[in-house]
Amino acid sequence: MKKLLGYGALLASSAVAGLFIWRKVESDKLENDLWAEAEKVTEASPRS
Repeated sequence: MKKLLGYGALLASSAVAGLFIWRKVESDKLENDLWAEAEKVTEASPRS
């Protein structure tokens, strides 16, 4: 029983860590997309 609880805790903590990593990756993707869009706008604007 003790082993089963240990495995359950390990599985739960791994799932939570996976969710945090997934959120960070998605956040970084969004930030990179916004940065790329800003660079496109900057390149398209006429320079004086």
